[in-house]
Amino acid sequence: MDDFEVSGKSVFVRVDINTPIDPHTGVLLELHRIKEASFTVRHLNGSRIVLGSHQGRVGREDYVSLRQHAKALSEVLGRPVKFVEDVFGEAARTAIKSLKDGDILLLENLRFAAEENFEFTPQEAVKTHLVKNLTPLFDLCVLDAFPTAHRGHPTIVGFPEVLPTCAGYLVAKELKSLNRVVATSKAPYTAVLGGSKVSDRLEAINALIANGRADNVLLTGLIGLVFLRAVGVLKHPLSGDLEKYVPKAAALYHEHRNKFHLPEDVAVEKDGERVEVDVNEVAESDKIYDIGEKTVKKYSKIIKSSGTIFISGPPGAFERKGFEKGTDELLLATASSLGTSIVSGGHLSAALERLGVKDWIDHVSTAGGALVMFLAGQRLPLIEALARSAKRYRAGLT
Repeated sequence: MDDFEVSGKSVFVRVDINTPIDPHTGVLLELHRIKEASFTVRHLNGSRIVLGSHQGRVGREDYVSLRQHAKALSEVLGRPVKFVEDVFGEAARTAIKSLKDGDILLLENLRFAAEENFEFTPQEAVKTHLVKNLTPLFDLCVLDAFPTAHRGHPTIVGFPEVLPTCAGYLVAKELKSLNRVVATSKAPYTAVLGGSKVSDRLEAINALIANGRADNVLLTGLIGLVFLRAVGVLKHPLSGDLEKYVPKAAALYHEHRNKFHLPEDVAVEKDGERVEVDVNEVAESDKIYDIGEKTVKKYSKIIKSSGTIFISGPPGAFERKGFEKGTDELLLATASSLGTSIVSGGHLSAALERLGVKDWIDHVSTAGGALVMFLAGQRLPLIEALARSAKRYRAGLT
């Protein structure tokens, strides 16, 4: 970013301020990613800054407007952050054109625009309505969304094809730190995977095992339930669309059976209280919100004997009172281990802050899937987009 003169320029900054949302109140649970995004914004002095980010996924409770994010970012920065309830339509374009040097504008949730929910090749992304409508309004693009680096969305791979593009400070810092941590990592490698993004976790398991980065795979959260169903421990169908992932989980388990460790017990809610039951005693009506004590002890023992621990996604619904135990205990085990530790995802970053052990972890990232793909040696569209843009910039073609 230091290679560009930004004063007096219109700059699009792709950030990732996708933040955990309280399912009951709809308010932001923490501000970690918003605080991280503020660093690059502070260094774009004298420019007209247009910020773009997604929030949640279609159909989920966290698929909400970014209006409250704008207010939170304004408080973090100590300066006004304008908000427009539009992505690339007339309202958005008018708001961008009306900016003065030093102004900051946050666009509406990028995924409210259909195109940002799909992945494209760079050549296809350039043709999207989003990129075509906004490109004439910008002089520079800054990519500072490492948590979304593994996705080929239009704002990630499209703008860098038609605008001078550079990495933001957060992306540069993340890559520098990760390269250092990876260089010192050692076997045995243990991956602790949880959270609610089952498709991402299946992709992660495949990549980590294929690249020798997972000697032990400890499963929690929804992905743990999918595998318990796949091996026949859970007899009843899973809720929502989870059942469709069972065949793939079964294939992975049978191919790499010796690497997987599944929950032995879980915590369910009964009459508003936490009750622990063995996995083979779970009733179809039970609402599972965490792993149980036996599983915590088994997983903690494996974690503490590992050379490298990678944990991504909370083991349970830690935002529910009484169901934070699995998340807290496994994070504490990771923090107190002698191995190289990497904690991934905004939810776990928030939990580490709450526990006061963030400084005990070798690398903490708000990225989830992108970090997994990086550790597994996979291509990241955002990094490739930056490389192509840099090559054109150096050749004087932009």
